[in-house]
Amino acid sequence: MSQQLLHTPEGVRDIYGKEYAEKFHVEQQLRECIRLYGYEDIQTPTFEFFDVFSKEIGTTPSKELYKFFDKEGNTLVLRPDFTPSIARCAAKYFSEKKHPLRFSYIGNTFTNTSNLQGKLKEVTQLGAELIGDSGVEADAEMICMVIKALLRAGLNRFQVAIGDVEYFKGLCEEAGLDEDTELELRSFISGKNYFGAQELLAESNVAKPYQSRLLKVADMFGDMGSLAGAGAMVENTRSLAAVHRLEKLYSLLQLYGVESYVSFDLGMLSKYRYYTGMIFKAYTYGVGEAVVKGGRYDRLLQQFGKDAPAVGFVIVVDSIMEALSRQNVRLPVPDEIRKVYYDAGDYAEKLAEARKLRSEGIAAVLLPVGNGHPLEREISKEGAR
Repeated sequence: MSQQLLHTPEGVRDIYGKEYAEKFHVEQQLRECIRLYGYEDIQTPTFEFFDVFSKEIGTTPSKELYKFFDKEGNTLVLRPDFTPSIARCAAKYFSEKKHPLRFSYIGNTFTNTSNLQGKLKEVTQLGAELIGDSGVEADAEMICMVIKALLRAGLNRFQVAIGDVEYFKGLCEEAGLDEDTELELRSFISGKNYFGAQELLAESNVAKPYQSRLLKVADMFGDMGSLAGAGAMVENTRSLAAVHRLEKLYSLLQLYGVESYVSFDLGMLSKYRYYTGMIFKAYTYGVGEAVVKGGRYDRLLQQFGKDAPAVGFVIVVDSIMEALSRQNVRLPVPDEIRKVYYDAGDYAEKLAEARKLRSEGIAAVLLPVGNGHPLEREISKEGAR
């Protein structure tokens, strides 16, 4: 047999034993926290039609998708992101529902990145979506749920950074940028490429005052004071409305009692273009990238025929596990499996013993004498002497 068959492709890995038991425990804790807020489980397919994740939807770039064809010639993709799938599902089965819908999910996503830098191409994601509620109260529920879920999973050293893409869009509109230039500038700013952003603004003949304001966006992060400074820097109603909404959001998070875990970052801009308002990311010690990503996407469902506002988030479970490991957080794992040994003369007795253990919720495995039995090991030692 070829040794290559024993290995996994680059970017994927096997998880087993104690590591899998710990991951399963964390997933259970996260799911239970979300369930307590009234979210119902939903499951969507592992692969979808290509159009669900197309450029028009504003999700993962085509070159990063795992694409293949079915026998009818349709282009299919392994899901890189859950949100468009949930939006499609909600539009199909809940098109007439007017009251808010609350969904939660868990599954693996697949991204065909060429530059891994240690990243996995297949990761487990767990998330929640609240569809049909445009209020800032829904935003606050999402942020609070993320914080409570991370605490329940075992993390306590983390921060949730909150921004609003409307603030940036308002500035771009005020500066007279077209959509293509705005998207390019967004890419530079979100990547902290200040020189690229400066050069783009100069080439676009943006007036100096607006250049300065747009470049300052990248440095607008911190506590409530940063929001006040952001509001003082703009005059357009779109950006001001974003600042006022974030201020209202903060007051609601104070009611939840979670404001100490929150900061603001108006230079945070997602690569997903379907976000329309508040966006947020959670960071923790020991992991370079965000362990949670989310935001508001009020126009995404229109792509599937349902006009409804929505907000949601996704927790990258594999990143949570990495953070817990690096922070030396000890996780409970199931008790060791009891081993019940039998021989030809006492099988019925030992079977009854194993059944009793299982009825009490204790895992038990029946093994014939000679299969790791302590007595056999002693005999082996005596023979060696």
